Amino acid sequence: MDLTLWQYQFRIIMLGDSTVGKSSMLKRYTEDQFLECINQTVGVDFYVHFLEVEPGVRIKLQFWDTAGQERFRSVTRSYYRNSVGALLVFDLGNRASFERVREWHAEVREHVRPHAVLFVLVGHKSDREADGERVVGREEAEKLAAQLGAPYVEASAKTGHDIQAPFELLTRRVYQGLLAGEVQLREGWDGVKSSAPLSQKTTNTTTTKLEKSEAETQSKSCNC
Repeated sequence: MDLTLWQYQFRIIMLGDSTVGKSSMLKRYTEDQFLECINQTVGVDFYVHFLEVEPGVRIKLQFWDTAGQERFRSVTRSYYRNSVGALLVFDLGNRASFERVREWHAEVREHVRPHAVLFVLVGHKSDREADGERVVGREEAEKLAAQLGAPYVEASAKTGHDIQAPFELLTRRVYQGLLAGEVQLREGWDGVKSSAPLSQKTTNTTTTKLEKSEAETQSKSCNC
């Protein structure tokens, strides 16, 4: 794949308490690596990955890995507004991280207005179940996800189990939102960018609508 060619760029932000494994998830997804010991994120880290959502449509994914510590919140909040998607991550073996998901969700929604962010809830460290360390059940996690209007996925960066699922689910969700008009390109907003200038996109869309309108008019004329 030619990494210089992409049709859209989506900016995705990683959210959740410190030590839930956001950086490990990104490391496994983008580089297929897992480190037993990884330095805690200070402020915000940056990752890039490419995904083909359908033949000929490549998405450049910009991931912003935010620090979960309270002292960095003023820094991470500045990245909310320019994000189109968010992975809400909690540790399946840490109930406190699960209980703070609502707080993360509410904070992002407040700071991105008037824009909207699409979410996926991720129960991370699913490998802890085998060790009897799981303290958050799937049913209650799915219930929370439904209340937040987000899909729910469980994954493990340690074993690699379903690690691609949350990232690809969110990417496809944003892409479908773009096609449906739920997500829109806007000047001065970096949540979604197109490789074609916005003016050209607008012109192409208008032309398509005009052609469709003319075709419908001709069809009606022929039926008379």
